[in-house]
Amino acid sequence: MGLFSLGSSENNPAQPTKWWWVRHAPVVDADPMVRISGQLDVDANVTCANCEGTFKRLAQTLPQDGVWITSNLIRTKQTADAIFSAGMKLKKTKSEIDLAEQDFGRWAGMTWAELGTLESGEGAGFWAAPATTAPPGGESFLDLMKRVAPAIERLSEQYRGRDIICVAHAGTIRAALAHALGLEPEKALSFNVENLSLTRIDHIESGLKLKRGGHWRVVGVNINN
Repeated sequence: MGLFSLGSSENNPAQPTKWWWVRHAPVVDADPMVRISGQLDVDANVTCANCEGTFKRLAQTLPQDGVWITSNLIRTKQTADAIFSAGMKLKKTKSEIDLAEQDFGRWAGMTWAELGTLESGEGAGFWAAPATTAPPGGESFLDLMKRVAPAIERLSEQYRGRDIICVAHAGTIRAALAHALGLEPEKALSFNVENLSLTRIDHIESGLKLKRGGHWRVVGVNINN
């Protein structure tokens, strides 16, 4: 787990807690768009086409005094380091295992095409109910949502009124959107979350016109830099 620095500013409960979600850079793989990475600790390809310009734009967009969080997987930490190197102040990150990608169990490392050829029929079962079907030895997307939501609430309370910059995964970001919007898991899977895209959600403290316990708003989804 990496070290973490709060910086000089204090938590401000009067201000929204702003979550800046960044999906990691593409993984190093011959065919990363069709291979299931899941919780395999694979490297990010931080030298991909257009990556340098995207890192620079993210460095210009993300708040300089934000709290930096990554999942425990190396590709998120490598992506954060690349953004720092592109023009942000030197930062340290906190690693959160609860924000890791969905665990695909024994399917991890397979391609989606290979999944469809399994004699056990596992692939057919998954496509029939992709949000609630857990791969052997893994977790379903619904399980992922149940893991991510409490972590978001905990961190939102811990860093109330701050900017939280989280470099995470497509599944994690979909789970965050589901939590903010109160979506069923099947609906949340409809979100497209591209590599190095930015998603913003804010938590607003409860007030006269807001429900007790606070209120979430979505500022932008899958913003391409």
